[in-house]
Amino acid sequence: MSSRQELADEGAANAPGAVGRGVFQAPYAAMTWGIVLSVGLVAFESMGVATVLPKIAGALGGLDAYGWGFSALMLANLIGTVAAGRSADRRGPARPLGIGLAVFAAGCALAGAAPNWPVFLAGRFVQGLGVGAVMALAYTVIGLHYPEHLRARMFALVSGAWTVPSLAGPAVAGLIAEHVHWRGVFILLLPLILLAWAMAVPPLARRRHPDPPAADAASDAWWRGPVARGILVSAGTAVLLGGLQFTNLAVLLPLALLGSVAAVLGLRTVLPTGTLRGRRGVPTGVLIRFLLCGAYFGSEAFLPLGLTELRGLSTTEAGLGLSAGAIAWVLGAAWQGRADDRWSGRSRALPIAVGCAILAAGVAVIAAGILIDAVPALVAVVGWAVGGVGMGIAFNAATTDAMEQAPADRQGEASGAMQLAQTLATAVLTGLGGAAIALAHAHDAATATALTATFALTTALAVLGVATAHRIRPRA
Repeated sequence: MSSRQELADEGAANAPGAVGRGVFQAPYAAMTWGIVLSVGLVAFESMGVATVLPKIAGALGGLDAYGWGFSALMLANLIGTVAAGRSADRRGPARPLGIGLAVFAAGCALAGAAPNWPVFLAGRFVQGLGVGAVMALAYTVIGLHYPEHLRARMFALVSGAWTVPSLAGPAVAGLIAEHVHWRGVFILLLPLILLAWAMAVPPLARRRHPDPPAADAASDAWWRGPVARGILVSAGTAVLLGGLQFTNLAVLLPLALLGSVAAVLGLRTVLPTGTLRGRRGVPTGVLIRFLLCGAYFGSEAFLPLGLTELRGLSTTEAGLGLSAGAIAWVLGAAWQGRADDRWSGRSRALPIAVGCAILAAGVAVIAAGILIDAVPALVAVVGWAVGGVGMGIAFNAATTDAMEQAPADRQGEASGAMQLAQTLATAVLTGLGGAAIALAHAHDAATATALTATFALTTALAVLGVATAHRIRPRA
Protein backbone atom coordinates (compact mmCIF):
# COMPACT_ATOMS: atom_id res chain seq x y z
CA MET A 1 0.00 0.00 0.00
CA SER A 2 1.28 3.45 -0.82
CA SER A 3 1.93 5.97 1.91
CA ARG A 4 -0.27 8.41 0.04
CA GLN A 5 -3.22 6.03 0.34
CA GLU A 6 -2.46 5.45 4.03
CA LEU A 7 -2.49 9.18 4.70
CA ALA A 8 -5.69 9.60 2.73
CA ASP A 9 -7.47 6.89 4.71
CA GLU A 10 -6.23 8.19 8.05
CA GLY A 11 -7.01 11.76 7.11
CA ALA A 12 -10.56 10.83 6.18
CA ALA A 13 -11.05 8.99 9.46
CA ASN A 14 -9.67 11.79 11.61
CA ALA A 15 -10.72 14.87 9.71
CA PRO A 16 -12.92 17.50 11.38
CA GLY A 17 -16.47 16.26 11.25
CA ALA A 18 -15.42 12.62 11.09
CA VAL A 19 -16.84 12.10 14.58
CA GLY A 20 -20.27 12.73 13.12
CA ARG A 21 -19.85 10.14 10.42
CA GLY A 22 -21.56 6.80 10.77
CA VAL A 23 -20.37 3.29 10.07
CA PHE A 24 -22.18 3.32 6.70
CA GLN A 25 -20.44 6.50 5.52
CA ALA A 26 -17.00 7.00 3.95
CA PRO A 27 -14.38 5.80 4.65
CA TYR A 28 -16.04 2.85 6.47
CA ALA A 29 -19.05 2.00 4.29
CA ALA A 30 -17.66 -0.82 2.12
CA MET A 31 -15.77 -2.36 5.03
CA THR A 32 -18.88 -2.22 7.22
CA TRP A 33 -21.07 -3.90 4.61
CA GLY A 34 -18.42 -6.55 4.02
CA ILE A 35 -18.07 -7.39 7.72
CA VAL A 36 -21.82 -7.42 8.34
CA LEU A 37 -22.46 -9.61 5.29
CA SER A 38 -19.64 -12.01 6.25
CA VAL A 39 -21.02 -12.48 9.76
CA GLY A 40 -24.57 -12.71 8.45
CA LEU A 41 -23.63 -15.49 6.03
CA VAL A 42 -21.92 -17.43 8.83
CA ALA A 43 -25.03 -17.01 10.97
CA PHE A 44 -27.39 -18.06 8.19
CA GLU A 45 -25.32 -21.14 7.44
CA SER A 46 -25.20 -22.15 11.11
CA MET A 47 -28.95 -21.80 11.66
CA GLY A 48 -29.90 -23.06 8.21
CA VAL A 49 -27.88 -26.25 8.51
CA ALA A 50 -29.36 -26.90 11.95
CA THR A 51 -32.79 -26.87 10.28
CA VAL A 52 -32.01 -29.20 7.37
CA LEU A 53 -29.39 -31.45 9.01
CA PRO A 54 -31.91 -34.25 9.75
CA LYS A 55 -32.78 -34.35 6.03
CA ILE A 56 -29.09 -34.36 5.07
CA ALA A 57 -28.23 -37.10 7.58
CA GLY A 58 -31.06 -39.24 6.27
CA ALA A 59 -30.04 -38.75 2.65
CA LEU A 60 -26.33 -39.45 3.27
CA GLY A 61 -26.68 -42.23 5.85
CA GLY A 62 -25.42 -40.21 8.78
CA LEU A 63 -28.15 -40.58 11.37
CA ASP A 64 -25.97 -42.74 13.63
CA ALA A 65 -23.35 -39.95 13.78
CA TYR A 66 -25.80 -37.06 13.63
CA GLY A 67 -24.22 -34.99 16.42
CA TRP A 68 -20.92 -34.77 14.57
CA GLY A 69 -22.63 -32.61 11.97
CA PHE A 70 -22.46 -29.87 14.62
CA SER A 71 -19.33 -30.95 16.46
CA ALA A 72 -17.12 -31.08 13.35
CA LEU A 73 -17.78 -27.41 12.66
CA MET A 74 -17.46 -26.36 16.28
CA LEU A 75 -14.13 -28.10 16.88
CA ALA A 76 -12.63 -26.68 13.68
CA ASN A 77 -13.96 -23.28 14.75
CA LEU A 78 -11.56 -23.36 17.72
CA ILE A 79 -8.56 -23.89 15.43
CA GLY A 80 -9.62 -21.26 12.90
CA THR A 81 -10.20 -18.71 15.63
CA VAL A 82 -6.70 -19.06 17.11
CA ALA A 83 -4.89 -19.20 13.76
CA ALA A 84 -6.68 -16.17 12.29
CA GLY A 85 -6.34 -14.02 15.40
CA ARG A 86 -2.59 -14.53 15.69
CA SER A 87 -2.09 -14.10 11.93
CA ALA A 88 -3.95 -10.78 12.04
CA ASP A 89 -1.55 -9.49 14.71
CA ARG A 90 1.45 -10.37 12.55
CA ARG A 91 0.25 -9.37 9.07
CA GLY A 92 -2.95 -7.39 9.52
CA PRO A 93 -6.52 -8.70 9.17
CA ALA A 94 -6.90 -8.40 5.37
CA ARG A 95 -5.03 -11.56 4.40
CA PRO A 96 -6.43 -13.91 7.09
CA LEU A 97 -9.97 -12.60 6.49
CA GLY A 98 -9.60 -13.23 2.76
CA ILE A 99 -8.28 -16.73 3.44
CA GLY A 100 -11.00 -17.35 6.02
CA LEU A 101 -13.76 -16.44 3.56
CA ALA A 102 -12.13 -18.60 0.87
CA VAL A 103 -11.92 -21.56 3.28
CA PHE A 104 -15.54 -21.02 4.32
CA ALA A 105 -16.54 -21.07 0.64
CA ALA A 106 -14.51 -24.24 0.03
CA GLY A 107 -16.24 -25.92 2.98
CA CYS A 108 -19.67 -24.92 1.63
CA ALA A 109 -18.79 -26.31 -1.79
CA LEU A 110 -17.47 -29.59 -0.34
CA ALA A 111 -20.48 -30.08 1.95
CA GLY A 112 -22.90 -29.16 -0.83
CA ALA A 113 -21.35 -31.69 -3.23
CA ALA A 114 -20.78 -34.45 -0.63
CA PRO A 115 -21.70 -37.94 -1.89
CA ASN A 116 -21.70 -39.45 1.61
CA TRP A 117 -21.68 -38.55 5.30
CA PRO A 118 -17.88 -38.69 5.90
CA VAL A 119 -17.27 -36.25 3.04
CA PHE A 120 -20.05 -34.04 4.36
CA LEU A 121 -18.39 -34.00 7.79
CA ALA A 122 -15.10 -33.06 6.12
CA GLY A 123 -16.90 -30.15 4.49
CA ARG A 124 -18.33 -29.08 7.83
CA PHE A 125 -14.84 -29.20 9.35
CA VAL A 126 -13.46 -26.97 6.58
CA GLN A 127 -16.43 -24.63 7.04
CA GLY A 128 -15.61 -24.43 10.74
CA LEU A 129 -12.06 -23.27 10.04
CA GLY A 130 -13.48 -20.40 7.99
CA VAL A 131 -16.23 -19.62 10.49
CA GLY A 132 -13.71 -19.28 13.31
CA ALA A 133 -11.57 -16.94 11.22
CA VAL A 134 -14.46 -14.74 10.08
CA MET A 135 -15.95 -14.30 13.55
CA ALA A 136 -12.61 -13.59 15.24
CA LEU A 137 -11.52 -11.13 12.56
CA ALA A 138 -14.80 -9.21 12.59
CA TYR A 139 -13.98 -8.00 16.11
CA THR A 140 -10.32 -7.46 15.20
CA VAL A 141 -11.23 -5.19 12.28
CA ILE A 142 -13.53 -3.12 14.47
CA GLY A 143 -10.89 -2.69 17.16
CA LEU A 144 -8.17 -1.72 14.67
CA HIS A 145 -9.89 0.30 11.98
CA TYR A 146 -12.92 2.03 13.51
CA PRO A 147 -12.60 5.09 15.76
CA GLU A 148 -13.57 4.69 19.39
CA HIS A 149 -16.94 6.44 19.06
CA LEU A 150 -18.10 3.95 16.39
CA ARG A 151 -16.92 0.69 17.91
CA ALA A 152 -19.87 0.00 20.20
CA ARG A 153 -22.23 0.60 17.26
CA MET A 154 -20.25 -1.79 15.10
CA PHE A 155 -20.27 -4.46 17.82
CA ALA A 156 -24.05 -4.03 18.01
CA LEU A 157 -24.27 -4.41 14.22
CA VAL A 158 -22.23 -7.62 14.38
CA SER A 159 -24.61 -8.94 17.05
CA GLY A 160 -27.51 -8.05 14.79
CA ALA A 161 -25.80 -9.59 11.77
CA TRP A 162 -25.58 -12.84 13.72
CA THR A 163 -28.98 -12.76 15.38
CA VAL A 164 -31.30 -11.52 12.63
CA PRO A 165 -30.39 -14.37 10.22
CA SER A 166 -31.06 -16.78 13.05
CA LEU A 167 -34.72 -15.75 12.77
CA ALA A 168 -35.08 -16.07 9.01
CA GLY A 169 -32.38 -18.69 8.41
CA PRO A 170 -34.36 -21.78 9.46
CA ALA A 171 -37.39 -20.83 7.34
CA VAL A 172 -35.33 -19.90 4.27
CA ALA A 173 -33.19 -23.03 4.52
CA GLY A 174 -36.31 -25.15 4.87
CA LEU A 175 -37.82 -23.61 1.74
CA ILE A 176 -34.59 -24.15 -0.23
CA ALA A 177 -34.39 -27.79 0.88
CA GLU A 178 -38.04 -28.40 0.08
CA HIS A 179 -38.34 -26.60 -3.26
CA VAL A 180 -34.78 -26.79 -4.62
CA HIS A 181 -32.51 -29.26 -2.80
CA TRP A 182 -30.73 -29.36 0.54
CA ARG A 183 -27.45 -28.87 -1.36
CA GLY A 184 -28.68 -25.41 -2.29
CA VAL A 185 -28.32 -24.30 1.35
CA PHE A 186 -24.55 -24.54 0.78
CA ILE A 187 -24.07 -23.86 -2.93
CA LEU A 188 -26.27 -20.75 -3.14
CA LEU A 189 -24.04 -18.98 -0.58
CA LEU A 190 -20.96 -19.05 -2.80
CA PRO A 191 -21.64 -15.85 -4.81
CA LEU A 192 -22.59 -14.01 -1.61
CA ILE A 193 -19.32 -15.06 0.04
CA LEU A 194 -17.48 -13.69 -3.00
CA LEU A 195 -19.40 -10.42 -2.63
CA ALA A 196 -18.48 -10.20 1.06
CA TRP A 197 -14.81 -10.76 0.14
CA ALA A 198 -14.94 -8.00 -2.50
CA MET A 199 -16.43 -5.47 -0.06
CA ALA A 200 -14.30 -6.20 3.02
CA VAL A 201 -10.85 -7.35 1.94
CA PRO A 202 -9.68 -4.66 -0.54
CA PRO A 203 -10.40 -1.73 1.85
CA LEU A 204 -8.57 -3.59 4.63
CA ALA A 205 -5.60 -4.30 2.41
CA ARG A 206 -5.20 -0.56 1.79
CA ARG A 207 -4.97 0.25 5.48
CA ARG A 208 -1.78 0.42 7.50
CA HIS A 209 -1.33 -2.20 10.23
CA PRO A 210 0.78 -1.89 13.41
CA ASP A 211 4.09 -3.73 13.45
CA PRO A 212 3.88 -7.15 15.16
CA PRO A 213 5.12 -7.39 18.75
CA ALA A 214 8.78 -8.33 19.00
CA ALA A 215 7.98 -11.62 20.72
CA ASP A 216 5.92 -12.65 17.71
CA ALA A 217 8.39 -11.55 15.09
CA ALA A 218 10.55 -14.65 15.53
CA SER A 219 8.89 -17.90 14.57
CA ASP A 220 8.87 -20.68 17.11
CA ALA A 221 8.78 -24.37 16.32
CA TRP A 222 5.29 -25.17 15.03
CA TRP A 223 4.49 -27.51 17.89
CA ARG A 224 4.93 -24.63 20.34
CA GLY A 225 2.92 -22.21 18.26
CA PRO A 226 -0.67 -21.02 18.76
CA VAL A 227 -2.10 -23.20 15.98
CA ALA A 228 -0.70 -26.35 17.59
CA ARG A 229 -2.13 -25.21 20.92
CA GLY A 230 -5.45 -24.53 19.23
CA ILE A 231 -5.41 -28.08 17.88
CA LEU A 232 -4.73 -29.33 21.41
CA VAL A 233 -7.73 -27.34 22.71
CA SER A 234 -9.90 -28.75 19.90
CA ALA A 235 -8.72 -32.34 20.48
CA GLY A 236 -9.22 -32.05 24.23
CA THR A 237 -12.70 -30.64 23.73
CA ALA A 238 -13.50 -33.47 21.30
CA VAL A 239 -12.47 -36.08 23.90
CA LEU A 240 -14.51 -34.26 26.55
CA LEU A 241 -17.61 -34.10 24.35
CA GLY A 242 -17.11 -37.71 23.26
CA GLY A 243 -16.86 -38.81 26.87
CA LEU A 244 -20.09 -37.01 27.71
CA GLN A 245 -21.92 -39.24 25.23
CA PHE A 246 -21.47 -42.26 27.53
CA THR A 247 -23.86 -43.04 30.37
CA ASN A 248 -21.43 -45.41 32.08
CA LEU A 249 -19.64 -43.23 34.64
CA ALA A 250 -16.58 -45.51 34.55
CA VAL A 251 -16.08 -44.44 30.93
CA LEU A 252 -17.51 -40.93 31.07
CA LEU A 253 -15.42 -39.60 33.95
CA PRO A 254 -11.93 -40.65 32.73
CA LEU A 255 -12.58 -39.37 29.21
CA ALA A 256 -14.05 -36.11 30.51
CA LEU A 257 -11.06 -35.64 32.82
CA LEU A 258 -8.54 -36.42 30.08
CA GLY A 259 -10.24 -34.06 27.63
CA SER A 260 -10.51 -31.28 30.22
CA VAL A 261 -6.83 -31.50 31.13
CA ALA A 262 -5.74 -31.39 27.48
CA ALA A 263 -8.05 -28.46 26.73
CA VAL A 264 -6.86 -26.48 29.76
CA LEU A 265 -3.20 -27.07 28.85
CA GLY A 266 -3.89 -25.67 25.40
CA LEU A 267 -5.98 -22.78 26.72
CA ARG A 268 -3.19 -21.58 28.99
CA THR A 269 -1.17 -20.56 25.93
CA VAL A 270 -3.88 -19.40 23.49
CA LEU A 271 -5.74 -17.16 25.94
CA PRO A 272 -4.36 -13.90 27.38
CA THR A 273 -2.20 -14.50 30.44
CA GLY A 274 -4.33 -14.69 33.58
CA THR A 275 -7.65 -15.49 31.89
CA LEU A 276 -8.24 -18.70 33.83
CA ARG A 277 -7.77 -16.87 37.15
CA GLY A 278 -9.72 -13.74 36.16
CA ARG A 279 -6.87 -11.26 35.89
CA ARG A 280 -8.12 -7.69 35.54
CA GLY A 281 -8.51 -6.15 32.08
CA VAL A 282 -8.67 -8.06 28.80
CA PRO A 283 -8.37 -11.50 30.50
CA THR A 284 -11.53 -10.75 32.48
CA GLY A 285 -13.25 -9.67 29.26
CA VAL A 286 -12.49 -13.10 27.79
CA LEU A 287 -13.69 -14.82 30.96
CA ILE A 288 -16.93 -12.83 30.95
CA ARG A 289 -17.51 -13.87 27.33
CA PHE A 290 -17.24 -17.52 28.45
CA LEU A 291 -19.66 -16.97 31.35
CA LEU A 292 -22.19 -15.09 29.23
CA CYS A 293 -22.18 -17.59 26.36
CA GLY A 294 -22.27 -20.55 28.71
CA ALA A 295 -25.30 -19.08 30.48
CA TYR A 296 -27.13 -17.98 27.34
CA PHE A 297 -26.48 -20.75 24.83
CA GLY A 298 -26.40 -23.44 27.51
CA SER A 299 -29.95 -22.43 28.47
CA GLU A 300 -31.25 -21.73 24.98
CA ALA A 301 -30.24 -25.19 23.73
CA PHE A 302 -32.70 -26.85 26.12
CA LEU A 303 -35.54 -24.33 26.00
CA PRO A 304 -37.37 -26.01 23.06
CA LEU A 305 -36.88 -29.47 24.59
CA GLY A 306 -38.37 -28.39 27.90
CA LEU A 307 -41.34 -26.62 26.33
CA THR A 308 -42.23 -29.50 24.00
CA GLU A 309 -41.47 -32.52 26.19
CA LEU A 310 -42.45 -31.22 29.63
CA ARG A 311 -45.11 -28.61 28.85
CA GLY A 312 -46.63 -30.04 25.66
CA LEU A 313 -46.15 -27.01 23.43
CA SER A 314 -45.82 -27.41 19.68
CA THR A 315 -42.48 -26.99 17.94
CA THR A 316 -43.70 -23.67 16.52
CA GLU A 317 -44.71 -22.38 19.95
CA ALA A 318 -41.39 -23.47 21.42
CA GLY A 319 -39.62 -21.66 18.60
CA LEU A 320 -41.20 -18.43 19.81
CA GLY A 321 -38.82 -18.57 22.76
CA LEU A 322 -35.77 -18.69 20.50
CA SER A 323 -37.12 -15.85 18.37
CA ALA A 324 -37.93 -13.74 21.42
CA GLY A 325 -34.42 -14.17 22.78
CA ALA A 326 -32.83 -13.34 19.42
CA ILE A 327 -34.87 -10.19 18.88
CA ALA A 328 -34.31 -9.04 22.46
CA TRP A 329 -30.54 -9.60 22.12
CA VAL A 330 -30.47 -7.25 19.12
CA LEU A 331 -32.51 -4.65 21.00
CA GLY A 332 -30.31 -4.87 24.10
CA ALA A 333 -27.13 -4.57 22.02
CA ALA A 334 -28.57 -1.63 20.04
CA TRP A 335 -29.50 0.20 23.24
CA GLN A 336 -26.07 -0.36 24.73
CA GLY A 337 -24.42 0.78 21.51
CA ARG A 338 -26.34 4.06 21.53
CA ALA A 339 -25.70 4.63 25.23
CA ASP A 340 -22.03 3.69 25.12
CA ASP A 341 -20.66 7.24 24.75
CA ARG A 342 -21.13 7.81 28.47
CA TRP A 343 -18.77 4.91 29.26
CA SER A 344 -16.07 5.72 26.70
CA GLY A 345 -12.63 5.68 28.32
CA ARG A 346 -13.79 4.20 31.61
CA SER A 347 -15.02 0.91 33.00
CA ARG A 348 -18.25 -0.57 31.68
CA ALA A 349 -18.55 -2.74 34.77
CA LEU A 350 -22.03 -1.40 35.58
CA PRO A 351 -23.75 -2.28 32.26
CA ILE A 352 -21.94 -5.62 32.22
CA ALA A 353 -23.13 -6.45 35.74
CA VAL A 354 -26.67 -5.25 35.03
CA GLY A 355 -26.81 -7.27 31.80
CA CYS A 356 -25.55 -10.42 33.58
CA ALA A 357 -28.14 -9.93 36.33
CA ILE A 358 -30.94 -9.55 33.77
CA LEU A 359 -29.71 -12.69 31.99
CA ALA A 360 -29.70 -14.62 35.28
CA ALA A 361 -33.27 -13.47 35.91
CA GLY A 362 -34.26 -14.58 32.40
CA VAL A 363 -32.83 -18.06 32.94
CA ALA A 364 -34.67 -18.32 36.26
CA VAL A 365 -37.96 -17.35 34.58
CA ILE A 366 -37.61 -19.89 31.75
CA ALA A 367 -36.76 -22.55 34.33
CA ALA A 368 -39.95 -21.70 36.21
CA GLY A 369 -42.01 -21.73 33.00
CA ILE A 370 -40.66 -25.17 32.08
CA LEU A 371 -40.35 -26.92 35.43
CA ILE A 372 -43.30 -25.60 37.49
CA ASP A 373 -46.68 -26.78 36.24
CA ALA A 374 -48.52 -23.96 38.02
CA VAL A 375 -46.66 -21.38 35.92
CA PRO A 376 -48.01 -20.87 32.37
CA ALA A 377 -45.59 -22.34 29.85
CA LEU A 378 -45.48 -19.22 27.70
CA VAL A 379 -43.96 -17.38 30.67
CA ALA A 380 -40.76 -19.11 29.59
CA VAL A 381 -40.98 -17.28 26.25
CA VAL A 382 -41.29 -13.95 28.05
CA GLY A 383 -38.42 -14.97 30.31
CA TRP A 384 -36.16 -15.62 27.37
CA ALA A 385 -36.97 -12.20 25.94
CA VAL A 386 -35.77 -10.80 29.27
CA GLY A 387 -32.64 -12.95 29.08
CA GLY A 388 -31.96 -11.77 25.53
CA VAL A 389 -32.02 -8.11 26.60
CA GLY A 390 -29.48 -8.84 29.34
CA MET A 391 -27.28 -10.79 26.95
CA GLY A 392 -27.30 -7.97 24.39
CA ILE A 393 -26.31 -5.37 26.96
CA ALA A 394 -23.60 -7.36 28.74
CA PHE A 395 -22.14 -9.00 25.61
CA ASN A 396 -21.79 -5.70 23.77
CA ALA A 397 -20.41 -3.81 26.78
CA ALA A 398 -17.85 -6.49 27.68
CA THR A 399 -16.67 -6.84 24.07
CA THR A 400 -16.32 -3.08 23.59
CA ASP A 401 -14.41 -2.64 26.86
CA ALA A 402 -12.03 -5.55 26.28
CA MET A 403 -11.23 -4.54 22.69
CA GLU A 404 -10.76 -0.92 23.78
CA GLN A 405 -8.07 -2.03 26.23
CA ALA A 406 -6.25 -4.42 23.89
CA PRO A 407 -3.10 -2.88 22.32
CA ALA A 408 -3.24 -2.32 18.58
CA ASP A 409 -0.73 -5.12 17.99
CA ARG A 410 -2.79 -7.55 20.11
CA GLN A 411 -6.28 -6.92 18.69
CA GLY A 412 -6.30 -10.22 16.81
CA GLU A 413 -5.22 -12.17 19.88
CA ALA A 414 -7.89 -10.55 22.05
CA SER A 415 -10.63 -11.00 19.46
CA GLY A 416 -9.64 -14.61 18.80
CA ALA A 417 -9.55 -15.36 22.52
CA MET A 418 -13.10 -14.04 23.02
CA GLN A 419 -14.43 -15.98 20.04
CA LEU A 420 -12.68 -19.10 21.30
CA ALA A 421 -14.23 -18.60 24.75
CA GLN A 422 -17.67 -18.29 23.14
CA THR A 423 -17.30 -21.47 21.08
CA LEU A 424 -15.85 -23.43 23.97
CA ALA A 425 -18.57 -22.31 26.38
CA THR A 426 -21.31 -23.26 23.94
CA ALA A 427 -19.78 -26.67 23.28
CA VAL A 428 -19.12 -27.52 26.92
CA LEU A 429 -22.42 -26.31 28.37
CA THR A 430 -24.57 -27.96 25.71
CA GLY A 431 -22.48 -31.12 26.16
CA LEU A 432 -22.96 -31.07 29.92
CA GLY A 433 -26.70 -30.52 29.53
CA GLY A 434 -26.98 -33.39 27.06
CA ALA A 435 -24.97 -35.61 29.37
CA ALA A 436 -27.25 -34.71 32.27
CA ILE A 437 -30.29 -35.81 30.26
CA ALA A 438 -28.64 -39.05 29.14
CA LEU A 439 -27.57 -39.88 32.71
CA ALA A 440 -31.01 -39.06 34.07
CA HIS A 441 -32.67 -41.41 31.60
CA ALA A 442 -30.09 -44.13 32.20
CA HIS A 443 -30.77 -44.04 35.95
CA ASP A 444 -34.58 -43.82 35.69
CA ALA A 445 -34.72 -40.12 36.56
CA ALA A 446 -36.94 -37.59 34.82
CA THR A 447 -35.89 -35.11 32.15
CA ALA A 448 -37.04 -32.40 34.53
CA THR A 449 -34.28 -33.40 36.97
CA ALA A 450 -31.62 -32.97 34.31
CA LEU A 451 -33.04 -29.64 33.17
CA THR A 452 -33.17 -28.41 36.76
CA ALA A 453 -29.45 -29.11 37.12
CA THR A 454 -28.71 -27.51 33.74
CA PHE A 455 -30.62 -24.30 34.43
CA ALA A 456 -29.11 -24.08 37.92
CA LEU A 457 -25.63 -24.24 36.37
CA THR A 458 -26.35 -21.65 33.67
CA THR A 459 -27.93 -19.30 36.23
CA ALA A 460 -24.81 -19.65 38.38
CA LEU A 461 -22.63 -18.68 35.40
CA ALA A 462 -24.65 -15.50 34.85
CA VAL A 463 -24.44 -14.64 38.57
CA LEU A 464 -20.69 -15.23 38.46
CA GLY A 465 -20.60 -12.73 35.60
CA VAL A 466 -22.17 -10.14 37.91
CA ALA A 467 -19.49 -10.81 40.52
CA THR A 468 -16.70 -10.65 37.92
CA ALA A 469 -17.77 -7.49 36.06
CA HIS A 470 -15.85 -5.10 38.33
CA ARG A 471 -12.58 -6.67 37.15
CA ILE A 472 -13.09 -5.60 33.52
CA ARG A 473 -10.60 -2.73 34.08
CA PRO A 474 -7.28 -2.68 35.96
CA ARG A 475 -7.21 -0.71 39.19
CA ALA A 476 -6.54 2.97 38.65
